[in-house]
Amino acid sequence: MDWTQYIDGYCERLSPAYWAEPINAVTNVAFLVAAFVMWRRVHGQGAPLAMALVVILAMIGVGSYLFHTHAQVWAAIADTTPILLYILVYIFAVNRDVWGMRPVYALGLTALFIPYAALTIPVFQLVPGLGASAAYAPVPLLILIYAFLLRSRTPDTARGLAIGAGILIASIIFRALDEPTCGHFPIGTHFMWHILNATMLGWMIEVYLRAVRKVPVTTAPGT
Repeated sequence: MDWTQYIDGYCERLSPAYWAEPINAVTNVAFLVAAFVMWRRVHGQGAPLAMALVVILAMIGVGSYLFHTHAQVWAAIADTTPILLYILVYIFAVNRDVWGMRPVYALGLTALFIPYAALTIPVFQLVPGLGASAAYAPVPLLILIYAFLLRSRTPDTARGLAIGAGILIASIIFRALDEPTCGHFPIGTHFMWHILNATMLGWMIEVYLRAVRKVPVTTAPGT
């Protein structure tokens, strides 16, 4: 594998230059802002997995920044690895602390995300216009499945998960529109993927935190 191979996958990028994607690069600060906000919410709450998600959220911002500046294979890995880690940790956290599973069962069910993604991504690739964003489409579907299954057990958590899925779906739409709308919108729409994704990931931590603290989703933060 050529770790330094150049990757040009976004409308805004017109050259291999470091600042060829200034908007895509700078909007990664949204992940850091979301991580800071959620760090203040989670700190002192006795929720170590929530704090782990906050750290991973910050890592997502750093990894995405590296990818949108260096645009090479190694940076792409630095971009996508924290995203996968966030997904796996979140699934485990919900399995253990919301469903009340024993850790070994929670971990086993979490591991099933890999074959689940392998089976569903090819299906989403058949959706016209979704393109490379099909790789992310299984995630909101899984969140909605969890929301549906939890609707009676913990309706507030289910509602919060459904909201998160809705934000992520909007985020994926903007990601998919980046190339098709490039001729009319030269900076592309990928930056909205960053802003909405940061919002969604922060919100998902809030949903989990409220679930373990037994605080209704409709209650204002800080109460």
